[in-house]
Amino acid sequence: MPRTSLISRAQRVCGVLALVAGFGVMAETRDAEAADGTALKVSAHIVGLLKTENAAFQMVPSNRLDTLTAAPQVSLLPKRRPSGLRGVAYERSYLAQLPAASGGESWKCLSEALYFEARGESVKGQFAVAEVIMNRVKSAKYPDTVCGVINQGTGRKFACQFTYTCDGKKEIIGEPRAWTRVGKIAKLTLQGNLPALTAGATHYHTKSVRPNWARVYPRTATIGFHHFYRQSYSS
Repeated sequence: MPRTSLISRAQRVCGVLALVAGFGVMAETRDAEAADGTALKVSAHIVGLLKTENAAFQMVPSNRLDTLTAAPQVSLLPKRRPSGLRGVAYERSYLAQLPAASGGESWKCLSEALYFEARGESVKGQFAVAEVIMNRVKSAKYPDTVCGVINQGTGRKFACQFTYTCDGKKEIIGEPRAWTRVGKIAKLTLQGNLPALTAGATHYHTKSVRPNWARVYPRTATIGFHHFYRQSYSS
């Protein structure tokens, strides 16, 4: 705002307040017994302050005043975080707004495992199952690739780590929407930087069964239809 506009505005305010003070004096005169001069003193004080402010404005260099009164160059509204930095929400609505996912062999293997092992699970439960697979990849006790972990023991009796890989049934994707969701979860999981859900779990099972190792390994979490465990000894 230009210096002249600020000064003119201050002068106008001073004039208005002086006029108000004048009316106050008239009112005090009409009712002399009740008047104590308070209104007049307050008005005079305000007028004095405005005059002081006006004088102060005139002492500020023009370039400094222009800087102080200029409109901000950036928005004062809260900044929106980039979509890539948003926290994961374990809801279908969150996944629905993400673009369709695709990827290489690791993505395909993880997506298939989530589809055949946990497509009926909650979104959070599906993330948890994906986390177990990644925990195994990081463990020296298991293969060091996603596909290696998922296919470990396939073809050997009672050696399969994931039932769908040796149940004798052909893997057919019959639910496109479920496949799209787990594909997005697989991609987010492989990208990393997700909050831990299972406290390092390496095993899980549905609540409807109780395998022998569930009596030995400590349970670390229960999410949706699954209990999660961490392997606690060498095997």
